[in-house]
Amino acid sequence: MAPYRLKCLRFSYNMPTPLSMNSKQNPTKAGPRIVVVGNEKGGSGKSTTAMHIAVSLLRDGAGVACIDLDQRQGTISRYFENRETYAKRNSILLPTPEMVKIEPLGGGANDEDAEKNISHAFETMGGKVDTIIIDAPGNDNALSRAAHSFADILLTPLNDSFIDLDVLARINSETGKVERPSHYAEMVWAQKLRRAKRDGGSIDWIVMRNRLGHTEAQNKKRVETALDELSSRIGFRQVMGFSERVIFRELFLQGLTLMDVVEIKKGNLAMSHIAARNEVRTLMDSLGT
Repeated sequence: MAPYRLKCLRFSYNMPTPLSMNSKQNPTKAGPRIVVVGNEKGGSGKSTTAMHIAVSLLRDGAGVACIDLDQRQGTISRYFENRETYAKRNSILLPTPEMVKIEPLGGGANDEDAEKNISHAFETMGGKVDTIIIDAPGNDNALSRAAHSFADILLTPLNDSFIDLDVLARINSETGKVERPSHYAEMVWAQKLRRAKRDGGSIDWIVMRNRLGHTEAQNKKRVETALDELSSRIGFRQVMGFSERVIFRELFLQGLTLMDVVEIKKGNLAMSHIAARNEVRTLMDSLGT
C-alpha cells in the first residue's frame, strides 16, 4: 500500500474478490465476520439495510448477532422488538438475531476504552454466531470509530444525490470533479490504518447506492461519475442498493423484511414486493454471500 498523505488523502487500493460471509478475508482473524453498516448522515437506510442482511443470512441458516450503536435512536433495536411482537401476535416463527448490548462510555472515555467495550461484546458471542452486524450511528463518536476499525466488511448506504455524497467528498460545484475526500472518508481511512496496526487485517469497504430511481438523469450521471473517480482514490467498491419504495418503510412496524413477506403472503405478492425482494438478493450476491 502506498504511503498515506494527509494533504490529499490519496492512496492505492486493490479491488477485493467477492467473499462469502463465512469465508476468511483475514486469514489470521478468528471468530465471526464483522459487518458494519455505517454512514455519518441520517436517512441513508442503514437500519433497513442491516435488518435485511441479518434476516437474509438467518434464512440461509447462518448464526447472526446484531449490535445497535445508535443508543439514542435505536432504530434496529426497535425493528427487532416489532418483529418479536408481530411473531407473537400472529403465532408464527420468525428468525431473529441475537441482540448484543454495548455499554455506554462514561465521561472521559477515549478510543481505547471504546475498543475494549466493542471487543468485550464480541467475546460474549464466543463461537455462537457466524456474523455480527453493527448498525452504526449517523454521527462520529468513539464507539462508532472503534466498530469501524473491527469491520471485515464496511457497507455504506448512500442516497444517490450530491447532498449525501458530501460525507465522502468535496465536489467542485462548477466542474463536478472531486476536490478532496470529506470527513467520513477520512475517518474510514484512519480506521483502516488502526485495523492494519492491530491485527494486520483489512476492511472491504462497499458503498451502496441507495434509494435509486427518482433522481434526474443528468444529475444521476454526475453522481455516478464522481463516485467512480472517488472509489479509486479512497478505496471502496460500489454496489447497487434499494430503490425508493414505500414497502421498505411499511415493513418497519411489523419488524419484517422482504425475505419474510413471501412466506407470510403465501405467494400473494405485488410486483413491487417481488422487485424489492430481488434488490435484496442482488445486494447479498454483491456482498458475496
